[in-house]
Amino acid sequence: MLKIIAFFVALPLLAQAPKGFEHWSAASLRRTGHELSAKAASDPHKIAAKTLVSFDTHSFMLAHREADGVAEWHANATDIIVVESGTATLVVGGTMAEEKDIGNGEHRGASVENGFKQKLAPGDIIQIPPKTPHQMLLNGAKEFTYFVVKVKSE
Repeated sequence: MLKIIAFFVALPLLAQAPKGFEHWSAASLRRTGHELSAKAASDPHKIAAKTLVSFDTHSFMLAHREADGVAEWHANATDIIVVESGTATLVVGGTMAEEKDIGNGEHRGASVENGFKQKLAPGDIIQIPPKTPHQMLLNGAKEFTYFVVKVKSE
């Protein structure tokens, strides 16, 4: 009996991930992307997004679109985007046509005019600072999936 007790006492304690640690495998992101694809197909704007986790200072989400996005800017967040699949053109900077304040520091519009155009492909990483108009254009591509880190600012 003492040998059995000694065996269990000698076992190392299993380490637990520290609070706030998050991990998304490539496989889990693909599965979520497929789920979002199904939702986007029935959405009138052809987009679906899922917040994976949100903290006081930042959040993580996955987004999938099957059509051009509206123009937008965020007063209190930097967007860091990692392209997962598909291609798009990001129009960033310039001015927003038909801009509307939709509340909570979020603005939407019809398009970004006179903005810088950047083609995006899988593996690309971009950063969009707060208060910077931006819009994703698919240019005939069928889908575009991207991982977003939103870093909140004051």
